[in-house]
Amino acid sequence: MRENHGKKGIIYAENLVKALLCAYLVTGMFLLILALLLYKAGLSEENVNLGIILIYVIGTFSGGFVMGKLEGQKKFLWGLGTGVIYFVLLLIISFGMYREVSSGTGDLFLTFVLCTGGGMLGGMVS
Repeated sequence: MRENHGKKGIIYAENLVKALLCAYLVTGMFLLILALLLYKAGLSEENVNLGIILIYVIGTFSGGFVMGKLEGQKKFLWGLGTGVIYFVLLLIISFGMYREVSSGTGDLFLTFVLCTGGGMLGGMVS
């Protein structure tokens, strides 16, 4: 019985990696589009910030959706977990690149809520 539980853990981990990969691929694709729009259309800082927020939500939504489809039960929890891990990885990557967290506490909390909410919504819709 223990061996079966261990195999389930590996399957969960594989599914989580697939979902996060999907989320980050979608995020990267939309960030490239946003960069192109910034370059060609000269978007304002306000529009860029709004675009980044939408990209976080779309990325985590797609990751939560994939995770919900792969797991099939308790989809909103799997989506929520995907959003949390997405946020944590985003934070680690940002800290690794800039050696500091440049956002204020309010901005970090908002990003956390958007990431977890987007992932949970994606899981629920799946």
